[in-house]
Amino acid sequence: MKATWNGTVIAESDDTVVVEGNHYFPADSVHAEFLRDSAYTTHCPWKGDASYKSLVVDGAENPDAAWYYRAPKDAAAQIKNHYAFWRGVTVGD
Repeated sequence: MKATWNGTVIAESDDTVVVEGNHYFPADSVHAEFLRDSAYTTHCPWKGDASYKSLVVDGAENPDAAWYYRAPKDAAAQIKNHYAFWRGVTVGD
Protein backbone atom coordinates (compact mmCIF):
# COMPACT_ATOMS: atom_id res chain seq x y z
CA MET A 1 0.00 0.00 0.00
CA LYS A 2 1.05 3.59 -0.63
CA ALA A 3 -0.15 6.87 0.84
CA THR A 4 0.35 9.73 -1.62
CA TRP A 5 -0.31 13.44 -1.39
CA ASN A 6 0.67 16.33 -3.66
CA GLY A 7 2.40 13.89 -6.02
CA THR A 8 4.66 12.48 -3.30
CA VAL A 9 4.67 9.10 -1.57
CA ILE A 10 4.23 9.77 2.14
CA ALA A 11 4.21 6.13 3.28
CA GLU A 12 4.63 2.70 1.70
CA SER A 13 4.23 -0.72 3.29
CA ASP A 14 3.20 -4.31 2.60
CA ASP A 15 2.16 -4.61 6.24
CA THR A 16 -0.66 -2.14 6.93
CA VAL A 17 -3.38 -2.79 9.50
CA VAL A 18 -6.93 -2.05 8.35
CA VAL A 19 -9.29 -0.66 11.00
CA GLU A 20 -12.66 0.85 10.13
CA GLY A 21 -11.63 1.02 6.45
CA ASN A 22 -8.42 2.96 7.14
CA HIS A 23 -4.98 1.55 6.39
CA TYR A 24 -2.61 2.15 9.29
CA PHE A 25 1.03 2.23 8.16
CA PRO A 26 3.88 1.21 10.49
CA ALA A 27 5.71 4.32 11.71
CA ASP A 28 8.97 3.18 10.10
CA SER A 29 7.26 3.11 6.67
CA VAL A 30 6.24 6.78 6.88
CA HIS A 31 8.60 9.43 5.47
CA ALA A 32 8.93 11.55 8.60
CA GLU A 33 10.45 14.47 6.68
CA PHE A 34 6.93 15.29 5.42
CA LEU A 35 5.34 15.32 8.91
CA ARG A 36 4.92 18.38 11.11
CA ASP A 37 3.60 18.44 14.67
CA SER A 38 0.00 19.48 15.22
CA ALA A 39 -1.85 20.37 18.40
CA TYR A 40 -5.05 18.77 17.09
CA THR A 41 -6.36 15.68 18.92
CA THR A 42 -9.51 13.57 18.89
CA HIS A 43 -10.93 10.82 21.07
CA CYS A 44 -12.39 7.48 20.02
CA PRO A 45 -14.30 5.51 22.67
CA TRP A 46 -12.70 2.20 21.74
CA LYS A 47 -9.30 3.21 20.27
CA GLY A 48 -8.36 6.04 22.63
CA ASP A 49 -6.84 9.47 22.04
CA ALA A 50 -5.49 10.26 18.56
CA SER A 51 -2.72 12.73 17.88
CA TYR A 52 -2.28 14.37 14.49
CA LYS A 53 0.49 15.52 12.17
CA SER A 54 0.24 17.91 9.25
CA LEU A 55 1.83 17.07 5.91
CA VAL A 56 4.20 19.48 4.18
CA VAL A 57 5.28 18.66 0.62
CA ASP A 58 7.01 21.12 -1.70
CA GLY A 59 5.86 24.04 0.45
CA ALA A 60 2.19 22.96 0.44
CA GLU A 61 0.59 22.08 3.77
CA ASN A 62 -2.22 19.64 4.49
CA PRO A 63 -3.20 20.33 8.11
CA ASP A 64 -3.87 17.39 10.42
CA ALA A 65 -3.82 14.89 7.52
CA ALA A 66 -2.15 12.06 9.45
CA TRP A 67 -3.17 10.57 12.77
CA TYR A 68 -1.83 7.99 15.19
CA TYR A 69 -2.49 6.60 18.65
CA ARG A 70 0.44 6.91 21.05
CA ALA A 71 -1.22 4.67 23.62
CA PRO A 72 -4.25 2.97 22.08
CA LYS A 73 -6.69 1.08 24.23
CA ASP A 74 -6.26 -2.70 24.37
CA ALA A 75 -8.94 -3.25 21.71
CA ALA A 76 -6.81 -1.28 19.23
CA ALA A 77 -3.35 -2.42 20.33
CA GLN A 78 -2.52 -3.50 16.76
CA ILE A 79 -2.36 0.14 15.58
CA LYS A 80 0.18 1.34 18.12
CA ASN A 81 3.08 3.02 16.29
CA HIS A 82 1.02 3.21 13.06
CA TYR A 83 -0.21 6.20 11.03
CA ALA A 84 -3.40 6.62 9.01
CA PHE A 85 -4.23 9.39 6.55
CA TRP A 86 -7.17 11.43 5.27
CA ARG A 87 -7.93 14.92 3.88
CA GLY A 88 -7.01 14.24 0.27
CA VAL A 89 -4.26 11.69 0.88
CA THR A 90 -4.69 8.82 -1.60
CA VAL A 91 -4.19 5.35 -0.15
CA GLY A 92 -4.01 2.38 -2.51
CA ASP A 93 -1.89 -0.22 -4.23
